[in-house]
Amino acid sequence: MSDVPRLSDLPSRSDSELIEALKAGQATALSVLYDRYAGLVYGLALKIMANATDAEDLTQEVFVTLWRKPSYDVRRGSLSSFLCVLTRSRAIDRLRSKGSKQRFLERWQPILSADTLTPAPFEQISIEERRQVVQEALSQLPENQRQILELLYYQGLSQAEVSRQLGIPLGTVKTRSRQALFKLRGSLQPLLR
Repeated sequence: MSDVPRLSDLPSRSDSELIEALKAGQATALSVLYDRYAGLVYGLALKIMANATDAEDLTQEVFVTLWRKPSYDVRRGSLSSFLCVLTRSRAIDRLRSKGSKQRFLERWQPILSADTLTPAPFEQISIEERRQVVQEALSQLPENQRQILELLYYQGLSQAEVSRQLGIPLGTVKTRSRQALFKLRGSLQPLLR
């Protein structure tokens, strides 16, 4: 314990001494390191990410990482260099992740926006015909099975919510919905081809 600096003299200690205090569980050491390097980390994050909120989040992430896993080794360079490398790699990872999400949205946007367009007249007729076939198949199900499917698929309830609403065991809901779907599959086989 003699190697670990006292709390009162932490602000005057070197980075390597502060890291040792951090490893010993002294949260004040993190506070001192944050005061020293948060501006550097935030500035670099802002420059790379070009978004203040993202830069703030990343700055916090870098210091949380330093707190949870103080892996800095004084023999490999200065703490400021270590924090810059960590910040840069995390920022690039976030940009790549954001880029892949953006590419995903761009790829699916035409399909998603096509759903909001009014279908052509022939498509409307086809949709209406299919809807009628599905309604007819649903009406041929026993009432207890049809009711469960309507709650699950038209009202978006979970099986547990259906169980509570109808006051029947969850296993019964699962069995009846499985039986109903099996019957529907048979009735709707021509549409599925």
